[in-house]
Amino acid sequence: MSELIHTFHWEGTSSDPNDEQFGDVVESATIDTADEFDAVLVGEPYDGAVIGRKGASEGPSALREVLAGLKTHHFDAGPIESLGDLGDVVNLEDAEWVEEAQSLAHTAASMVHDESTFPVFLGGDNSLTYANAVHLLSEESSLGVLNFDAHLDVREVRDSPTSGTPYRQLFDSELGGGLDAYACVGARHFETSTDYAAFVREEGGEIVTAEEVGEDSVSAIDTALNAMDDVDALYVSVDLDVLDAVFAPGVSAPTPGGISPRELFRMLRLAASDDRVAGFEVVECAPSLDENGLTAKAGARAIAHFLSTLGGDK
Repeated sequence: MSELIHTFHWEGTSSDPNDEQFGDVVESATIDTADEFDAVLVGEPYDGAVIGRKGASEGPSALREVLAGLKTHHFDAGPIESLGDLGDVVNLEDAEWVEEAQSLAHTAASMVHDESTFPVFLGGDNSLTYANAVHLLSEESSLGVLNFDAHLDVREVRDSPTSGTPYRQLFDSELGGGLDAYACVGARHFETSTDYAAFVREEGGEIVTAEEVGEDSVSAIDTALNAMDDVDALYVSVDLDVLDAVFAPGVSAPTPGGISPRELFRMLRLAASDDRVAGFEVVECAPSLDENGLTAKAGARAIAHFLSTLGGDK
């Protein structure tokens, strides 16, 4: 059975007693206490399946460090008050095969999904998206995925899964008949092969390009959510390479033409207000490749924005 170990000490960074920060309110949690929180963090320090540049194994610690210093207050939604940290999945970095890492992460994710709380996974590379979401597939209910990403990540699994295969794995899963709905928001032109774009279309999936987000981010997320009309549960994934390279240089494959953090944050708030959302993740933050911590700062704020409206309109 996978275990979780605490690797980070939460503490606010401000000397002003009026500055309530995430570091002041996040509490260490265990599986037994997870249901005492509205949401819990789960770190996944792993980048063994990255197609491009490695470094995402350091993502969970970098995201926590930035989050600890953020104020908890959102002007419209008010403060975030109930957040636990379950720690990191152990032994991920020692996994010899991607399948082994996915199995470890899947076991940990399943334990969290079975509790009356909301999981927020801190990546880690995109290969573990499969492990984080597959437990939500079932015969009794249908699952849709909102994937904020520059790429579709529906590559065929050949020798082994990669950071480019998680949604193909979910579609092909025998659990519950596989993924029921899929939408990629922020997809970049000239980053995806024709065959994979055709696969998504054949599966009834939706592709919302970065250009469409730039024209109207509210309309873009509405289009993606409309593709989820018939599902019972939603899983939301943010690959930080969805952001333009100027905003997120610390990712496996930074490229120009992406969306802005402000567009991402607004869409995440709208997605989080859907009461069907059953899990959330931020992946592909690679601190060693970053510049001035920009990518980790964007990723931590993505988490904060999502949590600010989780479970209803605020």
